[in-house]
Amino acid sequence: MPVLRHSTVSRRRLLTCSTALATAAVIRAGDPLGTRRSAAAAANDTGLGIGVIGCRYQGSVIAGLAKAHGRLLAMADVDAAVRDLSAIDGAVEKQTGKSPAEIYDGVERHEDYRRLLDDQRIGVILIGAPDHWHAGMLIDAIHAGKDVYVEKPLTLTVDEGKEIRKAIAATGRVVQVGSWQRSDHRFRTAVEMVRDGRIGRLRRLEVALGSNEVGGPFATAPVPQGLNWERWLGQAPLVPYTPERCHYTFRWWLDYAGGKMTDHGAHHLDIAQWAIGSDPLRVIPAAHMPTVENGYSVPTKFRVVFRYPDNIEMHVTDVGRNGILFEGTEGRIFVNRGSLTGVPVDRLAETPLPRESFALYDFDNLERPERAGKIEAIVNHMGNFFDCVVARKQPISDAESQHRSATTCHLGSLACRLGRPLTWDPQSEQFVSDDEANGLLSRPQRAGYEVKA
Repeated sequence: MPVLRHSTVSRRRLLTCSTALATAAVIRAGDPLGTRRSAAAAANDTGLGIGVIGCRYQGSVIAGLAKAHGRLLAMADVDAAVRDLSAIDGAVEKQTGKSPAEIYDGVERHEDYRRLLDDQRIGVILIGAPDHWHAGMLIDAIHAGKDVYVEKPLTLTVDEGKEIRKAIAATGRVVQVGSWQRSDHRFRTAVEMVRDGRIGRLRRLEVALGSNEVGGPFATAPVPQGLNWERWLGQAPLVPYTPERCHYTFRWWLDYAGGKMTDHGAHHLDIAQWAIGSDPLRVIPAAHMPTVENGYSVPTKFRVVFRYPDNIEMHVTDVGRNGILFEGTEGRIFVNRGSLTGVPVDRLAETPLPRESFALYDFDNLERPERAGKIEAIVNHMGNFFDCVVARKQPISDAESQHRSATTCHLGSLACRLGRPLTWDPQSEQFVSDDEANGLLSRPQRAGYEVKA
């Protein structure tokens, strides 16, 4: 039976969690990530049904890992080349150990994701679509009675997060956001150390996200056969098809995303803010915005300072060693996807901080091994989600915390766009005496694609 720390869930429900969802945390011979369906799930052909939306890359990664917890029944994608599996990124098989044919064997395939929401066999929806679709699909899914694992960033705008909050309050559905670094043992340990005072009082953070792509102007082109371009655009402006607007490179266009600030920021700024324990009050940008027509529109260079209560500053930049440096009055530690270093880390050998004493999340499954690295951490992140689906608990990357983290990313992006400092009130979720900035908390949305609770 999984050991779920600080839990008030009943023994019966824990046994259900252990038996019906035997997790990907169990390391089996020949399946080191534990990504195959558990024996319990395989035997229970009437078990939890899963559907996935947006499958070119990350959607297929999480679909492959989710199959350890239930039956993948259907997928949806607006691109026929994804539905026939020919356009699925080759990294999916490298990362999951499963080919697209294995992942989608016997799985129904649809262009319209609403067909998955209509399917009463499906209880869980996974969303791997581009950023500008996350909030709308999530809200539709939870109103259809589904629990949802949605990729990060949670939102395209701050106001979308407020709509998500309303929808979850009205439905009580379980939502996990794919900010999986919270389930990575290195990042979790770093945050727990900071909050435990292992570096004294936190004073300053340096967060390096990497640089945005620069490009354009790009030529328009005929829409590829089988791609529903109008549907792909969704709430965004209706524009002629440009190959660079679609698939992976969508993230360099403000119409659909926010570049590194909201892409990698949804990971690193989430971890940083989890350690800080509060929301920013002031945002001070230094950025260069491109002006090329029909080209990438995210900053070509950026450095943004976020000021928090208690005189804490977070410096976010596009240069330097990717990761997070925490500086306190009694030491500093650095963490990224390959390392956790610093004198306070070395001292853990003498004064350990065991998982049993972690204090920032109270529904940990201590039977899962410590895992670090993208796929390893997602195994635990997905396991936490399914534990919470059964127990009706808040996941580790719940919607409210991720709305707040995404808001910080959006504040940085908006400050860069406006080219001036901004003052933020986290209680009202408004800029202080700034009508221009407050007007950017939402965006115009095309008719039929409005994001509303």
